[in-house]
Amino acid sequence: MTLPEKIVRASFGLKGIVQHQLDQSYHSPLIDKIRAEGFSMKMGRLEIHLAKEFGFCYGVERAVQYAYETRARFPDRRIFLTNEIIHNPRVNAELQGMGVQILKDDASHAGITEKDVVIMPAFGVTVEALREFQKKNCVIVDTTCGSVMSVWRRVEAYSGDGFTSVIHGKYDHEETRATCSRAAKYVVVKDKAQAELVCQTIKGLVARGSFLESFKDACSPDFDPDKDLGKIGFANQTTMLSRESIEISDLLRAALRARYGETGLESRFRHFDTICSATQDRQDAIRELGEKHMDVILVIGGYRSSNTGHLVELASEFCPAFHVEDASSLISSDKIRHKKTGAQDILETVSWLQKKGMDPLRVGVTAGASTPNRVVEEVIQRLIDIAN
Repeated sequence: MTLPEKIVRASFGLKGIVQHQLDQSYHSPLIDKIRAEGFSMKMGRLEIHLAKEFGFCYGVERAVQYAYETRARFPDRRIFLTNEIIHNPRVNAELQGMGVQILKDDASHAGITEKDVVIMPAFGVTVEALREFQKKNCVIVDTTCGSVMSVWRRVEAYSGDGFTSVIHGKYDHEETRATCSRAAKYVVVKDKAQAELVCQTIKGLVARGSFLESFKDACSPDFDPDKDLGKIGFANQTTMLSRESIEISDLLRAALRARYGETGLESRFRHFDTICSATQDRQDAIRELGEKHMDVILVIGGYRSSNTGHLVELASEFCPAFHVEDASSLISSDKIRHKKTGAQDILETVSWLQKKGMDPLRVGVTAGASTPNRVVEEVIQRLIDIAN
């Protein structure tokens, strides 16, 4: 059965109508001022240094704009989001305040009719979910980021040529689930430790049952490691650590070389870098900021944001770094609420902003790709209040 093509993937041409609303919710004159003055400002002994790249990327900005345009285009229709538009609580709350409903589970899809509008988020949806909404004949507004769609095209090409996709990502992340749905065979590795297990399996050093137990939630149905790891195409969730993706790619290449020899390597391994440029730019910028010898770095973003979490990992190599969601996380100059790096725990840490003597207190600030400048401004204002 041919499904109706009723998918909108472009602007409705209403940016001029929604721009004031977007600026009011997300723009920050203070951030513009700090950028114009060399990405730093001083207040007493407090020095605030902004990363050169942070906050909304093009894909996120586009997704949010399209969601606002959708509300303006269909003022009297029910509008649903298949998931959070991006991983930022402020943005999702703003959309819900405009009457956009977030679908929590498959059961909530049942009441959708052809009179409704469904928005696909920036990290996309699975093939199965897309088909389900197409069958309902509703209007579909697809805000999937172009970088994510590039990964989809890559794994589809791998599948067409008989390659298994090894995806560096988090198997329960919406983007990775959407990518997996477009691969005939796949296995998801979240880090180098899991990649090593795949490599050991390729070399014949890990039993089939042990592999399947380790990746029972992270590989395609009927996955056979004895057959399906003979030809590998490597891809990654667009928000992962770039250097780790490169290291995992090298490990897989070396394992195939060890098993099959150098001669057949070209026909058994493919790798195209699918880390998005905005993610790479923000990772490069946090390294540059860290090298300026900050006393502490604040990384601002939703606690569910993958790219924000990786920025914290990088920042932690240089000085104490804290993943904070918004200004309310800065409880006082003595106490901060933050997400623990690499875990889901939300902690409160004391003595986080203390520095003896009268030397300048240097605080670095960056933000994940789904964090509005307005939220960054509020954190900076709170920082100034508690530091002075």
